Amino acid sequence: MQTRNISVVFFLRASATAKGPVMSREVAHRRFSLMARTGAASWRKMARKFAIVPLVTIGVTSLVSTGEADPGLTGSWSGGGWLSLASGAREKARCRARYSKASSNSYRVRATCATSGGRASQTATVYRLSSGRYRGTFYNSDYNISGTIRVVVRGRSQSVSLAGNGASASLRLRKR
Repeated sequence: MQTRNISVVFFLRASATAKGPVMSREVAHRRFSLMARTGAASWRKMARKFAIVPLVTIGVTSLVSTGEADPGLTGSWSGGGWLSLASGAREKARCRARYSKASSNSYRVRATCATSGGRASQTATVYRLSSGRYRGTFYNSDYNISGTIRVVVRGRSQSVSLAGNGASASLRLRKR
């Protein structure tokens, strides 16, 4: 009987189930070594059965990753940054924003920001461009300013930039 040297690498996540722990790398290696010694026909048959395991693992991992990568904006956020006014003045700002889902790929935003010069409220609608990236338009009725808003979400924080009518803002917000 011919013995074949076969090297197989698995990346299995250890987790417990009702029947016990998932097959370890060592157990999988022993099974493949045993199959390699039994002959070519049974080896091919068993290899086909186990070839599905990595494919299923990759499929499940990508489904989980997609959900985790784009947690969404819904909820309350707060933080601060800088406002640059059309006059050239620059002021520090503290902001609170509330995002609510408008459709499957858009959110409505209501935000209030305070600076040393006063308070201002704005509304916006942002649309999902890709995982964690949004763009839309905002309107500030207090100062009659409208423009573009860009949002990049990374975990529980986001970077927001606004630009319009000669004014701009750069903010960092955290999920509350």
